[in-house]
Amino acid sequence: MEIDKLKKAIKELPEEEAKSLLFHVLLRMNLLRETEYSEKEFVSDIENIYDMVFDRSRERAEMSQEGNFQMIHILFGDSPAGSLKYALKEMGVSKEEKVISFWDMFSVGPIWRLHEKAGQEARFGFMQKVMNDENDDFRDYQKKFYETINQIISIPEDVPITIWVAENSHEQTGLRYVLHLLKIKINDIKVINSTKMAAEKFNRPDIEYIAIKTGEIIPEKLQVIYEESKSSASMSKDERKALEDEWIDLAETEETLRVWQNEKIKSVSEDYYDQYMINMAKKLQIERERVKEHEEFMKSARLIGEVIGHLDQYMGDEFFEYRLRKLIEKGVFEMEGNLKAMRYYSVRFPL
Repeated sequence: MEIDKLKKAIKELPEEEAKSLLFHVLLRMNLLRETEYSEKEFVSDIENIYDMVFDRSRERAEMSQEGNFQMIHILFGDSPAGSLKYALKEMGVSKEEKVISFWDMFSVGPIWRLHEKAGQEARFGFMQKVMNDENDDFRDYQKKFYETINQIISIPEDVPITIWVAENSHEQTGLRYVLHLLKIKINDIKVINSTKMAAEKFNRPDIEYIAIKTGEIIPEKLQVIYEESKSSASMSKDERKALEDEWIDLAETEETLRVWQNEKIKSVSEDYYDQYMINMAKKLQIERERVKEHEEFMKSARLIGEVIGHLDQYMGDEFFEYRLRKLIEKGVFEMEGNLKAMRYYSVRFPL
């Protein structure tokens, strides 16, 4: 019976997870009483929490049966994870090596005490505003976030771990967060800097390309990088401790945006790139006038695409679309269309 499965799943919950789930239930009860949060939303959220209990029980069971895995790979994003899975399959080791990935953008949003429930709730509140949630992606994002944490803390201690990171604030912040989650683990951990490895292996005197994110590297090159990295040393205790300490410092910051400068994570204000976006819009406006485009408004997707295409950082389009909406609210831009999704509206400077 399902009630027996539920009892078993609850009994298996670690204390911190049980407290977390109880917090989420009571939080939603409070929202129901004191805000415009509806009964329909309450029921939907409780159903998600109910399913989450079974999901975590299933994941723990799967991890306990995965003792034959020879390696766990951790990456930050679905694109690099997909590429690595393809590479491992081509190498014939996909059944022996597991890939775990975070579906998140750690360069964006608060990370204040993200290793605690209060910090996670603060992040979710911010990210719900950032996501122009046309397809109800936020619920999936929240669910996958917890699933990934559970997968990481459930890794058996005798299985080595490889963490893939590029030279950007998203993956570098994620690295420090994951090392904090693993701080009581004794696993052998190796970090592959995909940006540096790709440059060392594939740049030539006449061709130089800097991969600012792991997802830019094709599977065939990831395979070469992985093979090459097998002879490199694992992290020492001092190296792990240094990055874990960096996480503690980061987790006390309250900024909602991070950039990668001089091989360090720098916390900056949320409006850090607003003027950059405005300048890009002015440049596009001049180009549009030169070719005599008839439309007075430019597609928001075009502006955001140009902003991302010329940026040497990795932020994702959702953040810039969020900031564009903020600039519209401030009157910096006029808009026509519907703000429910980027493809539905266009912008221009006020006449």
